[in-house]
Amino acid sequence: MCAYQRKTWAEKLNVDRSPEIEKVEKDFGGVKAGQMMLIPTPRLVDAYIRQIPKGRQVDSITLRKDLAAEYHAEITCPLTTGIFLRIAAEAAYEAYRQGTPLEKITPFWRVIDETSPTAKKLTFGTALLKQQRKKEGLDPMSKLHATY
Repeated sequence: MCAYQRKTWAEKLNVDRSPEIEKVEKDFGGVKAGQMMLIPTPRLVDAYIRQIPKGRQVDSITLRKDLAAEYHAEITCPLTTGIFLRIAAEAAYEAYRQGTPLEKITPFWRVIDETSPTAKKLTFGTALLKQQRKKEGLDPMSKLHATY
């Protein structure tokens, strides 16, 4: 029997870390060498999502720009932001499954839509995501950025 037990999504969300700003050494994922990059925390991404008003949506690009500005960085790490966005969504769903009312969980559907790569990775599928986006009148974000 293995003594290792997987962390819950809530434990992953609540890691004891602080955001860091690092100078990027080499280009990757749209980030240029020399830029000052914010490496957020799962709680920071979760807190950002929680402040998005009902009926509004923010794409991950805007989320990253807003966090970078708040922390006086040039850019926010796209890789960790994506991971932490999933952790926030999974932890919210975990809380929902444990009886937390829907209006009290992190409204991840305001950042993740069914067309996003993160949606495809969610362990619980996209039914709740689609239901909440429809309920709040949110459009697929791919439509919003079709001209980019």
